[in-house]
Parts: sequence; structure tokens; C-alpha cells
Amino acid sequence: MICPFCKHSILRVTETRDNSETSTRRRRECEKCHKRFTTYERIEKVLLNVKKRDGRVEEFNREKIRLGILKAVKKRKISEESINQLINEIEQNLISSEEQIISTKEIGDQVLTKLTRIDKLAGLLFAAVYKDFSCLEDIHKELKRLEQVQNKKKKNV
Repeated sequence: MICPFCKHSILRVTETRDNSETSTRRRRECEKCHKRFTTYERIEKVLLNVKKRDGRVEEFNREKIRLGILKAVKKRKISEESINQLINEIEQNLISSEEQIISTKEIGDQVLTKLTRIDKLAGLLFAAVYKDFSCLEDIHKELKRLEQVQNKKKKNV
């Protein structure tokens, strides 16, 4: 690793923190310019493939999940940390499943469920894009589904 500021190759790790089961955050300091920066280390994972709605199969890309979530929560007050944790949970679920090819529907359903737990409106906004709502009836059906999920949670508490 080299310093991103001065390109010197001697760095010192000042702090290490496990962010999740899949990544480690490290604060580093350059021995030459003394500037600090953060790096994230991730274990290289088993290759996951995603089957798209049109039948194509492509490599799993967590950045696509991130972009979809960011579109839905753009005007909501949801922390970057919450979004990262949500994506990490989904990725961990996918990796721990026995499947090597996962459908976009399965991924979308996981995002929708977890995002709805964080913020119901963000979940609805994500569903509007993910489920391709075309009319008010679609929104109404999703609201009813969300109410049923919420009522089940209340009964289980």
C-alpha cells in the first residue's frame, strides 16, 4: 500500500476496527507526510452470479444494490452506516446461501424487507422502482402489504 497523498510506501496502522463479518476498517498514517486516511479490507468472496429478469446472468455487484437504495432514500434521513450495514447483511445472506446463481427478485425482496424495517417510506419508494409500479392501485397494494407486515410484527412483540 502507498500513501494516496505523497506516494510514500511506509505506512503505520493507527486503528483497526471490524465493521462486519466481511470488512475491516483501518486508519493509516504516512510516515513521511503524516497525513491519515482510512482503508477498508474485504475478504475476497465466493463468486456469486445474479440471474436478471431477462435471463442473462452476470456477476454480483454490491454497488448496484447501493445505487438502488440511495435512489430510494435520497430525501430520507438514513445514515450511510445504516445503508452499509443493510448491504453487508444482504451480501452475507447471499454468500451463506447454497446458491451460486441468485435471482434479482430474491435480492430485491431482501432489500425491500430490510429497507422497510429501517424506514417504511424508503421501502415504499424502493418498491415503486423495484416492482415497477404503473398505477395508484399498485401503490395501494404495496401499502396494504406493508401494513400486514407491520401488524405481524406488533403481534409477535
